[in-house]
Amino acid sequence: MRKQVGVIGAGSWGIALAKVLHTNGHAVTVWSIAEPEIVMLREKREHVEKLPGVMLPEDMVFTTDLKEAVSGRDYLILAVPSVFTRSTARSMAPYVRQGQVIVCVAKGIEEETLATLSDIVEQEIPEAEAAVMCGPSHAEEVGCGLPTTVVAGAGKKDVAEGVQDLFMNEVFRVYTSPDVLGMELGGALKNVIALAAGMADGLGYGDNTKAALITRGIAEMSRLATAMGASYETLGGLTGIGDLIVTCASRHSRNRKAGMLMGQGYTMQQATDEVKMVVEGVYSAKAAVRLAEKYGVDMPIVEAVNRVLFEEKPAKEAVKELMARDKRAEHSALRW
Repeated sequence: MRKQVGVIGAGSWGIALAKVLHTNGHAVTVWSIAEPEIVMLREKREHVEKLPGVMLPEDMVFTTDLKEAVSGRDYLILAVPSVFTRSTARSMAPYVRQGQVIVCVAKGIEEETLATLSDIVEQEIPEAEAAVMCGPSHAEEVGCGLPTTVVAGAGKKDVAEGVQDLFMNEVFRVYTSPDVLGMELGGALKNVIALAAGMADGLGYGDNTKAALITRGIAEMSRLATAMGASYETLGGLTGIGDLIVTCASRHSRNRKAGMLMGQGYTMQQATDEVKMVVEGVYSAKAAVRLAEKYGVDMPIVEAVNRVLFEEKPAKEAVKELMARDKRAEHSALRW
């Protein structure tokens, strides 16, 4: 059934998802706060800066009018960077009707409050039904129609299944999950580990190092997530290990690229300036350390990334410190 959908945020991910939705036969309106961006999208039918080569249909609507994008829509896809989620949700609130579904598709944890993005939506727009969608899904590949799998999560099964029906097609497969917390933690924390993977690449380290960071990274992510009440299965699935693998290994990953530049000697600010897009892991790194302290969880990779980001520790020294930690068993639950 054809739905009216508002995509809030015209970055690469918002545009890629807008194309999926249009391919599925839905009426799509895309909003951006930046008028030059909207003018470009209207005139070029392409985001020439962030998603070049992905052409957009003539009947897709682009607007800077938030009321137009939100009012009367069956679904709202909240695709602004995580640092702008609260301010955007607050601006959307006057136009949202009771029960309107808002799907959070960015990944991050709010540094000041430690709130997840769905928490923020529930706080700012309590009348809405909050959902999330994430998984291993680079916009560059989704925009080109390459096969991709993600997960739709919500507190209510019918809401998650509605999001599944909205997006799913022959190249975009959508699973469902009730573990919204686990999905959001996986999506946010993997960006921090991807910074570490990028640093290792920038230092010229090899596949052994990358495999170690991915494997021990998922162990850290799982420890924190389960301590907070999420399910271990979620971290072993698409929104945990799946998303971590793609973000640590892909040439499309902005977190990996920023980390690589830092491994080559760039400062955090120089690296993020060079990437020219929001590097979500930088914003989630401090929140991850605070959550680890709050829940008494050991997260040495996350701590090392924070020292490189905010204490100007050279990446090579941070890796040496990780390797020189006290010896221990791989899994404390296993018995001789």
